[in-house]
Amino acid sequence: MKQLSKSKYAKYCQCAKCLWMSVYKPEEEVIDPQSEARFENGTEVGELARGILGDYVDVTIRKDDDRLNLPAMIAKTKELMEAGQENICEASFSYDGNYCAVDILHKTDDGWAIYEVKSTSFPEFNGNPAKLDKYLPDVSYQKWVLTKCGVNVTGVYLVCLNSDYIREGELDLQKLFVINSMDDMITNEYDKVENIQREAKKLLQQTDEPEMDIWEGCKRPYDCGYYKYCSRHLPSPSVFELYRMRFSDKLKYYRQGMMTFEEIKNEKLTPVRRIQVESTLSGQPHIDKVVIKEFLDNLTFPLYFLDFETMQPAIPQFDGTKPYQQIPFQYSLHILEHEGGKLIHKEHLGISGTDTMRPLAEQLCKDIPMNVCTLAYNKGFECTRIKEMAEAFPDLAEHLLNIKDHIADLLIPFQQGAYYLPSMKGSFSIKVVLPALFPNDPSLDYHNLEGGVQNGSQAMNTFPLIQYMEPEQQKKTRKALLDYCCLDTFAMVKIWEKLRNTIL
Repeated sequence: MKQLSKSKYAKYCQCAKCLWMSVYKPEEEVIDPQSEARFENGTEVGELARGILGDYVDVTIRKDDDRLNLPAMIAKTKELMEAGQENICEASFSYDGNYCAVDILHKTDDGWAIYEVKSTSFPEFNGNPAKLDKYLPDVSYQKWVLTKCGVNVTGVYLVCLNSDYIREGELDLQKLFVINSMDDMITNEYDKVENIQREAKKLLQQTDEPEMDIWEGCKRPYDCGYYKYCSRHLPSPSVFELYRMRFSDKLKYYRQGMMTFEEIKNEKLTPVRRIQVESTLSGQPHIDKVVIKEFLDNLTFPLYFLDFETMQPAIPQFDGTKPYQQIPFQYSLHILEHEGGKLIHKEHLGISGTDTMRPLAEQLCKDIPMNVCTLAYNKGFECTRIKEMAEAFPDLAEHLLNIKDHIADLLIPFQQGAYYLPSMKGSFSIKVVLPALFPNDPSLDYHNLEGGVQNGSQAMNTFPLIQYMEPEQQKKTRKALLDYCCLDTFAMVKIWEKLRNTIL
């Protein structure tokens, strides 16, 4: 008999088919780099949080094949509880085909309290419930299993990172983490567990794939990794590719039997969606030279094409930083002093394991003079990072803010629909726009980059690891990061040239 766990229970609460797929067709799951990073963050945060209530014992026991030895963990948990151990991590329980491991089980005066650790972050808890609803199934299930096992559960708490915490010196766990009581929120969800776990276990024994259509649960409360599999029947393009439309609104069209662009072409659409639909149906590009010219006329030489790469550690590594703060560690800069001039490239890559922000800010001020036109793609990201550096380093603030105030956004002509190609499929990410504009140019293909860095998530995840590599591997990895970031700004130059040639 297949056993239910708290993660499987949570999957079932989001979507029954999601649970079934995870057991019978796990190979169909698409795991994006962001999800992988969240998982790694969760492990790091969970391990650090174990000490928030004092000394603890971890009951994790593994077999020779590295799988968890659940019977041994359950027995160890019982032994420690009987001995009065105050804090037990991964405390394990099983009841009637249900299994759960509690992140921290804390002994209280008349029972035991459950502490569930999440790697998400919330502001300092001020007595008002944060948006914690999506965690209710998880903690409710744990309380139900423990109660069925005869444990007097005296409280249920959610532990998350405090997004207001600023590191100064050694980490202060009491300030780094926020503990939210879930007791007042859990009642209704707890009462549902008895029936839900029964239905979920029944589904686990079912070998036939459930017949379920795509629905809101595909994206809420989390993006489902099986969405690509479950939506494979959709035509391409479909209403689900419409630019910046809420998933719920796309479902409304879908449920009315309107899936193709042909079927929605007479519907009321935003201007950019209208351009997307008409361009796709005709197979022709949509180019508004007037809007493009207006954008380009506001740019002045010399042009500085800028792109940052950042890391986003869940646990602040350096003084003055917060959980999940974006820390710039690298930039690439292409410079075009005049039209037809020689392209100049400058770059900066910090030292892994050190605070990279100050050296980067100093070099940026050396490489970009004041009052020059800088181009970024989706400039909000670069502008925010520069603003944060200006706040952190008052002596550089004037120069940094001057750079920020002179940044133009190369995304704008595409976001406005002034240049649209059917192959963009409703996305204006540079990773989509570039191959659409230059479909047969291998020098602009990110997939041709060597060294394992072909997107921003890989760059973010790779940089912190360099400090642990052997010297030769460090050299190769740094080159991979430099090549990737260089391509980002070179791509911007090529996109600018394409726009420029459009109006000549």
